[in-house]
Amino acid sequence: MTGERRAAGRVFLGIDPGMNTTGYGMIDRAPDGSIRLMDAGTIRTNARDELPARLLELYEGLAGLIRETSPDLIGLEEVFSHYRHPTTAIVMAHARGVLCLVAAMEGVPVMALPATRIKKLLTGNGRASKTQVKGMVRRILGIREDITPDDVSDALAAALAALEEEKRSAGAH
Repeated sequence: MTGERRAAGRVFLGIDPGMNTTGYGMIDRAPDGSIRLMDAGTIRTNARDELPARLLELYEGLAGLIRETSPDLIGLEEVFSHYRHPTTAIVMAHARGVLCLVAAMEGVPVMALPATRIKKLLTGNGRASKTQVKGMVRRILGIREDITPDDVSDALAAALAALEEEKRSAGAH
């Protein structure tokens, strides 16, 4: 979205894991508490490739992003799968495992957040619709245009939720 890579404060990288498309969104919380969008986009894998090659694409994409931007914390949406689609959960777990591995190898802490917690932190309602969450992301970050694909808005939501969760945890001590 913006492609800006320099941060003035604490950088939060949100990840919406997926095998075909992984969304990412990076925000900066300045020392004065203001929040700004640094970058957002997707890491895509080739659906025709075998699983190991796709996992390598995902690994390389995220490792490059982390090395280039040095985030302070990664907000990672937990995998959700309906019991009728167990294969989806397994494939998503592969992607999520690679993302966690990259973060660990690069020394970046990960805050795993269930989708309901992300929704609650952003909208006040853990069962908010995608449209409500996307609207709140746009409002908080001052984005006028629609955020597409949904993987990107979900990743930005994860970054904002990680920031909020961290603020709440710091306030509790």
